Amino acid sequence: METENINSEIVRVESVKKIYQDNGVPVPALKGINLTVSKGDFSVIAGPSGSGKTTLLNVIGTLDKPTEGKVFLDGEDVASKSRRELADIRLRKIGFVFQAYNLNPVLSALENVEFTMMLRGIDSGERKRKGLALLEELGIVELAHKRPNEMSGGQQQRVAVARAISNNPRLVLADEPTANLDSETAIKLLELMEKLNREDNITFVFSSHDPQVIEHAHRLLILKDGQVVNDQTR
Repeated sequence: METENINSEIVRVESVKKIYQDNGVPVPALKGINLTVSKGDFSVIAGPSGSGKTTLLNVIGTLDKPTEGKVFLDGEDVASKSRRELADIRLRKIGFVFQAYNLNPVLSALENVEFTMMLRGIDSGERKRKGLALLEELGIVELAHKRPNEMSGGQQQRVAVARAISNNPRLVLADEPTANLDSETAIKLLELMEKLNREDNITFVFSSHDPQVIEHAHRLLILKDGQVVNDQTR
């Protein structure tokens, strides 16, 4: 049983602290975080602004290094990796959905989805086939050749989700994914992510203070002043 638990664990964060410097004054953002994320989790990190949500997500996603502590991804200590090694880990194992979408404005929806596959060396025919299949699954295949400025916010966010899962990541990290969406579009996006979680067993970790996102959480972690003050499974 012990081995099964280890094998199902995707992320482990041990005693992680993150301290930023503001004009030479140390500002603690994370104060000794401990948590694990298992395969198939649909987790939300919630809390007020300034509680450390985005910092924790960035540390888990290897976009930021902890000041102290360790972060393990698939049992591998990533806190000690070089920038090049971390870039490779992100490319192979992590998908990102950002609040501001972060789509390339000069690329079409399909080209945006294909981009990370291109970085992995997947040939153009396979990239196009899979990219179109993902856009179809997300209900926006008709937008394949449109650029971001020709899409609504909800459509751009769906393209961002397709891009995030195009490399079959072990983990998808979503930072305030509904912040720029109206209520109806936000619910549709959350239902879509739940479907991907349920049917494809993709692991999702969100940072959010949106009540709608929190309501959909299967596991809710509450952060306050850089510490986990509540961790509940629903």
